[in-house]
Amino acid sequence: MEITRERSSALHSRADVLCERSAADRLDWLIAFVLFVFTVVYLSAFLRYSVLEPDEGIVLEGAQRILDGQLPYRDFFSFYTPGSFYFVAGLFRVFGDSFAVARFSILIIGAVFPVLTFSFARRGCSRGMAVFVALLTVLAGAYRFLVLHNWYSTFLACLAFYALLEMLETHRPVWAFATGSLCALTTLVEQSKGAGLCLGLVLGFWTVRFAQRKRLFRGSEWAGFFAGFAWPFLLVAGYFGAKHSLAIMLNDWVWPLRHYGLSNHVRYGYQNWSDYSRGVIFRTGPAWAIAVKVLIVSSGFVVPVLPFLAVGSYAYGLQQLRRGTEYPQRWAYQTVSSSALIGLLLSIVLSRADIIHFMYLIPLWLVPIAWTLDVSNLSSGLLLRCRTCLIAFLAVSFGLMGLAMLSTATGAHAELATRRGVIKTNKTDNVISYVTAYNAPGQAMLVYPYLPLYYYLTGTRSLARLDYFQPGMNTTKQAEEILASLGTHPDAPVLFEPAFLAKIGTSWPGTPIGDIARDPLGDYIARTYKVCGLLHSASDSLFEYMVRSDRKCP
Repeated sequence: MEITRERSSALHSRADVLCERSAADRLDWLIAFVLFVFTVVYLSAFLRYSVLEPDEGIVLEGAQRILDGQLPYRDFFSFYTPGSFYFVAGLFRVFGDSFAVARFSILIIGAVFPVLTFSFARRGCSRGMAVFVALLTVLAGAYRFLVLHNWYSTFLACLAFYALLEMLETHRPVWAFATGSLCALTTLVEQSKGAGLCLGLVLGFWTVRFAQRKRLFRGSEWAGFFAGFAWPFLLVAGYFGAKHSLAIMLNDWVWPLRHYGLSNHVRYGYQNWSDYSRGVIFRTGPAWAIAVKVLIVSSGFVVPVLPFLAVGSYAYGLQQLRRGTEYPQRWAYQTVSSSALIGLLLSIVLSRADIIHFMYLIPLWLVPIAWTLDVSNLSSGLLLRCRTCLIAFLAVSFGLMGLAMLSTATGAHAELATRRGVIKTNKTDNVISYVTAYNAPGQAMLVYPYLPLYYYLTGTRSLARLDYFQPGMNTTKQAEEILASLGTHPDAPVLFEPAFLAKIGTSWPGTPIGDIARDPLGDYIARTYKVCGLLHSASDSLFEYMVRSDRKCP
């Protein structure tokens, strides 16, 4: 009778635990849903807003070339892996070729980021702290809300991170396969980020293996991981091999190792501010206004610090594993997770360590801050006393940044009618209206040096294999290739920004001075072409619409 009562009590206790866990899971799912909906509403304000950022046109015009029947690497140059081009081209094929369709994909991805951040943080932190860092992700979601390969690769890296955590918890081969597949897909969208993620995972697996002196995964899990990692590369290699373009594809993939680093090298956490911008922020206006502006931009100084929390977490987790303390599964999870973030940090440091590239990974960088500030994880009395102030500072800093971006987007009332739909800007732009008035859809022209977004929005195409030219990064051979294309397209107009070289000191301070002093393309255009119109861009640039000297202006 006594045994029966004990069994009954144990069953009731287990049922109570399961009910509590089920209720907690339902609450977490509800929070995740609310975060997604709230982020969709917030980011909707940015759907059609544009400042005509030059970088946004790279993926859009690449996708357009694919729709026109061209093949990356063979028919147009790119040093990006092909994933983002084909993804956006697929969206255009299914939902229509418009600017809004491409932007909507960024909106959905941006709305998923807070959900993933919440999920990552919830595994080792309280619900309140997980919600806090997820809300910070929401506020940062509009930072460079552009159609870029960076956001697609970050999304895949986050999914790989999620699959990794499931793999560590369940040890099911299906999650191992998913982890390998998502790592490969990340690489096929952005090779530097994918390589960094893979390097970080190797570091984490190796660390746990030798710290615990036992196997981390079974043979079936390793087989699933490597099978998942292999199939996307085999598919891409087979496709481009069938097009007789495998060699040129591989050559373009490794092109950045030889040409990207020098001109794009900046110091750690570089802010990309011009002297004028620094003056406006730090030296213009009353003291209270300067203080508010400093708070608005302070998140840009905080975010590059967050990866060092992952480094510290990795070191602490390794120490706990080597000591053989309790909860080895927890420390293995923390060590592998931190090492993945370290690998992503290396991918930034070895390519371009400015604030922009740190912000692209904000959904993952906020996870270590949740580990650090959660009460259950705090062992330092000093950090415990500073916790409230740190949380308040992060809330104010990210909140002001999000408010500033939102007010800028909602205050944009200048509407531009383009061949890819209507966009909104803060300033008027007569470049698009002029080009669309005098150039037929599909007509070849040259936008020089760097604003490929104009090709996409005006429905024109580049007369060369390159859609943009960056002095110091692109080579002399590529400049000669564009010159040759100008020779074979004598009737094609040129949209030329003569003051572009003045931007190089801010955007690419590592550019060798010799590459700035010598501009054979610009010199050739100045000698051979005449100005038909001076056009003001919403990007705050002045363009010259030019035709050959022996041709008539439109």
